[in-house]
Amino acid sequence: MLTRNVAEKTERCLVQFPVVVLTGARQSGKTTLAQMICPGWDYLDLERGADFDALTADFGFFFKQHSDSVIIDEAQLSPELFRELRGVIDSDRNRKGRFLLTGSSSPELTRNISESLAGRVARIQVGTLKMNERYANPLPPVYSILNEISAEKHLKELLGIPVSLTLDQVLEHFLKGGYPELVVQNDDSFHAEWMNQYEQTYVDRDIRKLFPGLNMQNYRRFIGMLSELSGTIINRSEIGRSLNINESTVRDYLDIAQGTYLWRSLPSLERTHSKSVVKMPRGYLRDSGLLHHLSGVRTQQQLSRRPGTGSAFEGFIIEEILQGLNAVERVRWKYAFYRTRGGAEVDLVLTSPDGDRIPVEIKYGTSIRRAQLKSLSAFIEQEGCSYGILVNNAEKIQMLTENIIQIPAGCF
Repeated sequence: MLTRNVAEKTERCLVQFPVVVLTGARQSGKTTLAQMICPGWDYLDLERGADFDALTADFGFFFKQHSDSVIIDEAQLSPELFRELRGVIDSDRNRKGRFLLTGSSSPELTRNISESLAGRVARIQVGTLKMNERYANPLPPVYSILNEISAEKHLKELLGIPVSLTLDQVLEHFLKGGYPELVVQNDDSFHAEWMNQYEQTYVDRDIRKLFPGLNMQNYRRFIGMLSELSGTIINRSEIGRSLNINESTVRDYLDIAQGTYLWRSLPSLERTHSKSVVKMPRGYLRDSGLLHHLSGVRTQQQLSRRPGTGSAFEGFIIEEILQGLNAVERVRWKYAFYRTRGGAEVDLVLTSPDGDRIPVEIKYGTSIRRAQLKSLSAFIEQEGCSYGILVNNAEKIQMLTENIIQIPAGCF
């Protein structure tokens, strides 16, 4: 049984809210997590006809018999459920920890939650496995440092954290990704076939069911392009020309990919002192294993020869960082990327509610030249940041300049 970083957060929210909803991509481990946290609870899977009928045939009768301690899997399949839950919860608002729901479809789920369960529910994203989860390590201390200590004290604490993963472990996870079933099976031939089936099921079943009017042939071609788009600034007009579709349709496709947790869109940084910021978003496939499957990369040797590996590694580390912060989330960081028309770029900028900014630059290699820190250094000075972080595959943590700390990927 793989321990998940968000398990503690989920347990805490069950004490605070009547309903907790676990959202995330299909096969990311939501059901396993729910049953691990709440063993012995009644369980319904709404993809099973008998369970769907038992719930929806007579909501009032069902909830009289099952007024709490219920897990409902794939809850988005019954939009009426959320309206019914509101009445059940409001009849006794002081009771907490009554229902644990899961859902793979963010667009449908978000709408139903916001319309029916606002103020009554906690939403928790469950991503595919982070590196520490794959190797059965605790969540690295870097995230608690960022969430508990003021920016002025970060550097002293960060210099003392351990490098918990080797380069081989980092690259293995980067190559294969974090879908739990693949990690448990750990078989290369099964990995390839599973990915083929996952890609096919995602389009032919999930997307067809959620968006019945969608042109499936065009969307399938779009999914095939995502590995090339991952890590790049998204120019919708160029994508539209490649697929022979209009810009509005491209926007819809990107929203669908993000809403079903396949893709993460990274917005351009707002409120910066620079007047030449590129306003278009950047994006990447959230699971690096799926990215490499779509790219035809199967081995670390192929990985080293792929031209887009640097950009893919940037997306991989950004997702690792954002998942780690999500698991702790005592400070709700905003995230963005920064690029100017002159080509200055910072891969990730974290902004705290107090306005503190931590710029993060990511490199695939093991060493760094001073010239490669130019954009990061300039951003720190321009925005008045306390420090910046350089993430790469080096062996140790060290200060590269007075206000730039090198932290190996194995610390995340």
